[in-house]
Amino acid sequence: MNDAPSNRDQAAREKRNVALSSLAAAVLLTVLKLVVGLMTNSLGILSEAAHSALDLVAAGMTLWAVRISSRPADGSHTYGHGKFENLSALGETALLLVTCAWIVYEGVKRLVVGGAVEIDANLWAFLVVVISMGVDFSRARALSRAARKHRSQALEADALHFSTDIWSSAVVLLGLAAVAAGNRFGMPWLVKADAVAALAVAGIVIGISLRLGKKSIDDLLDSVPRQLREDVAAAAASVPDVENVRQVRVRRSGPEVFADVVLEVNRATTFQRSHEIADQAEAAVRGVAPGADVVVHLEPVAATTEDLLTTVRMVAAQHGLGVHGLRIYERDGHRSIECHLEVDDSLRLDEAHQQATGFEEDLRSKLPGLAEIVSHIEPAGEATATMPSRRVSEAAVCGAIQEYLAACGLTIQPHDVKVQSTGSELAISFHCPMPPETAITDAHQLTERLESHLRARLDGVGRVVIHVEPDETG
Repeated sequence: MNDAPSNRDQAAREKRNVALSSLAAAVLLTVLKLVVGLMTNSLGILSEAAHSALDLVAAGMTLWAVRISSRPADGSHTYGHGKFENLSALGETALLLVTCAWIVYEGVKRLVVGGAVEIDANLWAFLVVVISMGVDFSRARALSRAARKHRSQALEADALHFSTDIWSSAVVLLGLAAVAAGNRFGMPWLVKADAVAALAVAGIVIGISLRLGKKSIDDLLDSVPRQLREDVAAAAASVPDVENVRQVRVRRSGPEVFADVVLEVNRATTFQRSHEIADQAEAAVRGVAPGADVVVHLEPVAATTEDLLTTVRMVAAQHGLGVHGLRIYERDGHRSIECHLEVDDSLRLDEAHQQATGFEEDLRSKLPGLAEIVSHIEPAGEATATMPSRRVSEAAVCGAIQEYLAACGLTIQPHDVKVQSTGSELAISFHCPMPPETAITDAHQLTERLESHLRARLDGVGRVVIHVEPDETG
């Protein structure tokens, strides 16, 4: 029971640690690039310094976001605080685009306007770019690994953001090499390669920023990949006894996935089985969206193969009625129904009749081919009523049973004969063994005739229950 909170705490610690290490690396690189950029007057390195300064801000935002997002859900944030990671990623995008605008402005100015700008492509310039690439590679790999492990969008955005530093630094390195070659071989036009490199850096960062911004906005607006929704629907539909997947809603909140699924199941399915279907659907969805918070709602529907008897019982249940003694008659292509309806025994006749009429009207609308519905209304408590009784002699009942069986030429030996008096009538029950191969219809007809015989021979017979069973005596 306590494993889940413990795992969440451990994940939060790991995310905070990797974000903190990223922040420290960003501080180091920003200071190093700024100093060397000012020393060499390289726009490429200065743009990288500005980029690293944004890395520093981004790393700070990521650290703040992972701290907040790890808080548990509360009364004001029932889906948790995961959206703070999405906000952090969106903030990083805005900062990157502002920086890119400045880099593009300075690059175009140096290319078009020109001017006396001295660029010292010395060893320090090359060294700081190489160091930056090494640190960025290590940092991006650590962030990416943690992002995959904990499904953290803030860390994923940070990893993607810092991995672009490697490529942008490579572009700056090429620009510095072009400047050094221009100075050495007397080709001044190569000096402008530094500005071209800066523009290339800006182009790379703008492209990554726009993709990152779109993803952040999509998550804030609860947009998810269509494939994820289709996978969730397919997983739910694969559960046995699911008739149809009516609705699927999926949203993300930081690293968490929330799925609401509405499933249609046969309305004749028992409550226990319905609960099992819901549990199986939740597990199936988590198979395609690990760790998802899944809510499954079941809607009862008529199955495509539902028979007439089930339809009648389901319609009766919708009106709060029990039904038994159901008979269906077909004559001259027309179908009619007779049944016993069980109503609340506290109702008056007019109330019970109104309830039965509602049932009949509803049944006609669902089965338009019905010619007639005749219902017998009886109190529901009658079938299960508990009433005082006393045992009476079974001799007369046993004699009447044996009399009928002998007249039919049957050697059946009933047992466990019990006769109880409820005051106004006798309640009779006994077991009646028959050959195992006897058809159930024949067994039922025999018990009906035997019951009629008992009622004809004995006075005051009320309820008669005959339990038929296979004769295992041989």
